[in-house]
Amino acid sequence: MITNLIWWIVVGLIAGWAAGKIMKGGGYGTVMDIVLGIVGAVVGGWLMGLLGIHAGGFIGTIIIAIIGAVFLIWLTRLLKKA
Repeated sequence: MITNLIWWIVVGLIAGWAAGKIMKGGGYGTVMDIVLGIVGAVVGGWLMGLLGIHAGGFIGTIIIAIIGAVFLIWLTRLLKKA
């Protein structure tokens, strides 16, 4: 149980930080990077599942989480403009 929680936190932190850099942001702080990365992992997994793409392992999970987090950042920026 604790191992899974640590796994999600590490993946979330890496993915949230990377997504912030990719989307030309200055980062969102450690806690928000973790939240963004975890939610991004869920969204990315769902989006990639729709496309029939599945990733396994640590690196695959991080890549999918980054894709999801980038999508979330893009979507929130799009909604803020409207």
